[in-house]
Amino acid sequence: MILLLGASAPSMAQVRYTISPKNAETVLKTENIRSTVEYLSDPSLGGRAAGTDGGRNTAGWLEGRFRDLALQPLGGAWMHGFTTDGLFGRNVLGFIPGSAQPAGYVLVMAHFDNLGTLGGTFYPGADSNASGVAALLEIARMFGHMKNCKRSYGAGIIFAALDAKEKDLAGSKALWRLIEQGKLKDPASGAPISREQITLVVNLDQVGATLAPLTKGNPHYIMMLSEAASAWRSTLENVNRDQHIGLEIGYSYYGSADFTRLFYTRISDQRVFLENGLPAVMFTSGITYNNNKSTDTPESLDYAVMRKRIQLIFYWLDKIL
Repeated sequence: MILLLGASAPSMAQVRYTISPKNAETVLKTENIRSTVEYLSDPSLGGRAAGTDGGRNTAGWLEGRFRDLALQPLGGAWMHGFTTDGLFGRNVLGFIPGSAQPAGYVLVMAHFDNLGTLGGTFYPGADSNASGVAALLEIARMFGHMKNCKRSYGAGIIFAALDAKEKDLAGSKALWRLIEQGKLKDPASGAPISREQITLVVNLDQVGATLAPLTKGNPHYIMMLSEAASAWRSTLENVNRDQHIGLEIGYSYYGSADFTRLFYTRISDQRVFLENGLPAVMFTSGITYNNNKSTDTPESLDYAVMRKRIQLIFYWLDKIL
């Protein structure tokens, strides 16, 4: 919080305060990021495959985290169940209200499931996608801190930890059905959140590794995949510069039009929303030789760089909300 004083000593009634998003950095701790990744990657959760005990226990843990972060439940519950291929999946949803009327919303999401344990081989899924979940939780923590500092945002923020991405994006499809059927309701007004009110979908999928840099030898990077004409790109560049974050930003998947199209429109959770006409972006640090392998462990991630990526995404969202 920054105290602004006039040229002469003011009375207390004349003191003006402006709330800087810099305040949120006080709650962004590298140890919290690492702790989340290590917990989600632990063998006790079995790789977090949808429909398994590990998947159920992960969803329960995430519900507890959403409660701890003082997120509001949507539709009276944090956990929203669905079925896919005879398995029961669970999305965990939380909410921070906005102030604008008519209401608008930004959806920030990350899938928490992974491959699980197959043929006796345990797949920890640290980068895919414990890293995205850790980023989701820290961004929620930062916006919650700003709310406690009395910072007001126009748009409400929906935080979604999605299950069953590895089951043909079943979790994001289930979330879309809630929206389409008018069953996802604003906790403050009780009104259904319509597709027209969602101004942006932000997907966090694999944001922890530095093993596939955009420029050889530079681990300080992130990719944002979006529509080419999007003004969100210039906003991202501005906050990267103005906040001295210093990440190299890529807007294609390593310069390949085909791979960019594949990753942006086909193989991650934003696909469901793009296909239904909603604007969406995907943040990622790219696929590495550890993905979908037993070597995708917490030790393979770079938590200092991951903190920078979370900073960048938070400041970017702070500008567009």
